[in-house]
Amino acid sequence: MIDPTDLSVRLSPAYRNEEFLDTPDARPLRILSEYLYPLSHFRKEKISDTIVFFGSARTFEASASGRYYNEARQLAHRITEWSLNLNDRNRFVVCTGGGPGIMEAANRGAAEAGGKTIGLNIGLPMEQRPNPFITPALNFEFHYFFMRKFWFAYMAKALVVFPGGFGTLDELMEILTLTQTEKLVKKMVVLLYGTTFWKEILNFDALVHHGMIDERDLNLFQFADDVDTAFQILKDGLTKYYLTPQPETPDIAKSRI
Repeated sequence: MIDPTDLSVRLSPAYRNEEFLDTPDARPLRILSEYLYPLSHFRKEKISDTIVFFGSARTFEASASGRYYNEARQLAHRITEWSLNLNDRNRFVVCTGGGPGIMEAANRGAAEAGGKTIGLNIGLPMEQRPNPFITPALNFEFHYFFMRKFWFAYMAKALVVFPGGFGTLDELMEILTLTQTEKLVKKMVVLLYGTTFWKEILNFDALVHHGMIDERDLNLFQFADDVDTAFQILKDGLTKYYLTPQPETPDIAKSRI
């Protein structure tokens, strides 16, 4: 039994007990930390919105699909250059999943343009290391996929999706579903880069034909096949929705997600 009068006995508070924090009972605390920790950094860095780049971690600069790496790098560079010339230099910050491939290309292009750039990494069995082009104060690692997806969706004003596999498809469908169901009430520019790839992989017209989606759902996204077209779509959409004065929206509808 512990003698409460023995001043030599020091008990650690629960929030410092790493053994407890790693238990199922403390799961809510771990989830909450993956919300609050990034939030504190975004506030400190004065970042309120992002342009998210998705795409394959297997697309390298020197690979057969290297054009996508180079074009993601160029597009991130151009959109960052443009955003840095706005009155608020922290607008539309490039954000990726933080790993290699298309993620690295986008972080690299943004960093080369002189902008801040975000990496939302994820702990995986096959370790995915953060790429070296992420702004150090904006380099995060998540345990929970759903908290990582929250941060992708919550601040994004535009989404650029390069060819990719399961992870890219999962992330794309998450955003399209949130937009379709109006859980994201904000306007979102969704750009699928590489028309031939995307129309081979996803037959959206068939979904309409079979009544699985409405024809108007096809307006949730656009296609581009070159950096100039992609940049213009992003610039026009972001200018229209976020740089041109819009009618006031009730506060309750501004942050439904």
